[in-house]
Amino acid sequence: MRSNLKKHLPALMLALAFASGAMGAARAGDAVTLTHVHGLAFSADGSRLMIPSHHGLAIYETGDKGRWSKADGPAHDYMGFAAARDALYSSGHPAPGSGLTNPFGLIKSVDGGKTWRMLGLEGESDFHLLATSYGTHSVYVVNPGTNSRMREPGLYHTEDDGMKWTRAAANGLGGEIRSLAVHPGAARIVAVGTADGLYLSRDAGGRFERLVAGAQVLGVTFDLDGTQLWFSSYAGQAALARLALTAGAKPQALAIPALSDDAVAYIAQNPARRSEIAIASFKRNVYLSRDAGRTWKPIATHGASHE
Repeated sequence: MRSNLKKHLPALMLALAFASGAMGAARAGDAVTLTHVHGLAFSADGSRLMIPSHHGLAIYETGDKGRWSKADGPAHDYMGFAAARDALYSSGHPAPGSGLTNPFGLIKSVDGGKTWRMLGLEGESDFHLLATSYGTHSVYVVNPGTNSRMREPGLYHTEDDGMKWTRAAANGLGGEIRSLAVHPGAARIVAVGTADGLYLSRDAGGRFERLVAGAQVLGVTFDLDGTQLWFSSYAGQAALARLALTAGAKPQALAIPALSDDAVAYIAQNPARRSEIAIASFKRNVYLSRDAGRTWKPIATHGASHE
């Protein structure tokens, strides 16, 4: 039987990513509801898992207590959320009443999302697909249209916080782009998940080679050692795998929880405890593994948080 997710995945992705709504405001002791999931990242000290949503950041404390809360800072609609070692990058739209220009263009925070600095293109661009290198701060985006610094759509990167953008030739890249990841220590190495598979470039997107075919790749991240790619895919059912960045390596399938008409959208690794991995699905199911993906603990189910 053909899965409904396979048939309707692009529409599902758009609906879950961009539909209107709100993450329930959380005071101390209140439950957090994830009405949307727009990304996934750990804090540099590994103590918090950050989940950007339509109205601010949800926080899951990764210690034994496992508490949920709403982060300090503005309740913006963060899109294209990505974490470097000492900064967060994002795009999206300002919270109502903030008086800020919509859309954001590229923004940056160095205090865990409490405050944000505009890096340009505000009022011009909203980057739904954005990734940064954990160690080098190189930022890649998929630009959907023209703006004052990008004269045509395509894959771009900046190494100076948006002052200068360079468009990638993207030779060999096939299929609609679904996800991006940048190597944690080498700014010119970028991975792209598309409707046609998993691709890797070692020259800042000039030329890509396809590493995995036969499935659309929905989420991708480099491990923080820079030796493997973790990626999620869908070809009739949801899958998660990792692939060593060595010649001739084959993907190693990982067990994941049963996802009914759903798939993994985001993957994140804890910088402080490298065996701790988090995944989030399109239907707002969030899981945490403390043993490198062998077993998984649910911390949110269909958006409802587990305390």
